[in-house]
Amino acid sequence: MSIPPTVAGSLGSLHSKTYHSEIPASLLSTDEEIILGVDEAGRGPVMGPMVYGISYCTRKYEKEVVCKYGFDDSKKLTDQVRQKLFAKIYNGEIDGIGYATTAITACDISSGMLRFPPEKNYNLNQQAHDVTISLIDDVLKSGVKIGHVYVDTVGPPSTYQKKLEERFPQCKITVAKKADSIYPIVSVASVVAKVTRDVILIGSKKTPDEILGSGYPGDAKTVQWLKQEMTPLMGWSPYMVRFSWQTCETMLSKSTDTVPIEWEEDAMTKKKMQWAPEIKNKPISLDSWYQ
Repeated sequence: MSIPPTVAGSLGSLHSKTYHSEIPASLLSTDEEIILGVDEAGRGPVMGPMVYGISYCTRKYEKEVVCKYGFDDSKKLTDQVRQKLFAKIYNGEIDGIGYATTAITACDISSGMLRFPPEKNYNLNQQAHDVTISLIDDVLKSGVKIGHVYVDTVGPPSTYQKKLEERFPQCKITVAKKADSIYPIVSVASVVAKVTRDVILIGSKKTPDEILGSGYPGDAKTVQWLKQEMTPLMGWSPYMVRFSWQTCETMLSKSTDTVPIEWEEDAMTKKKMQWAPEIKNKPISLDSWYQ
């Protein structure tokens, strides 16, 4: 299988990248209701990007075609099934769906959450909301007349739904918990986001056999990787690690090998901040990743 087109621009990038597929021609001329789903992958991990995915098609196409392929919450599907499902979309077998992703890098997540002064912090929910709004807005501006948007919740559903309704009064909005298990179009977005994140992580490995774990702070393999890769002065690569996570602050503060850095601003806020160097290693080839 080929590498997803959502991946290439994000490999080796410190900053967030967005990819939009070609819009199925049928969606630009149809009178049928068009629906759009939104979901993310990688919200909780200390490692790698948080990827937002969207997918859109007619409601009729969702019912008659999408539902037959077995899309579901990506966490309920195996890696192989997710890969094959997404490949059917970008290779054209499922040709009535448009999709897009934004990969918010570990560096951008950390930079936003650690803004100075602290009251200017750009928290994860704000970043998620802004990316979602931007992705929906891009599709609408391209001429696709979205009738109903379904979003897997970020924060309280009612508050977020009201925010989206005010921003997109021309669309009906549904924000729901477990939307990726309820609405097939959100399930598609879930698969798109998850596969994209997974391949980006694999492409960020220094060697093919490097063990990263799942990226979650509670994963022993991920914790072991963090311990092995931590350097005394700079911590970790900003390409890989979210310095704004408590896991990182705890490891750096408890280590007897790290070198404390006192910034001028710290004298005012007493807030310690750490940063990391630019990685020089190029991402490994992913040509043989899909088997």
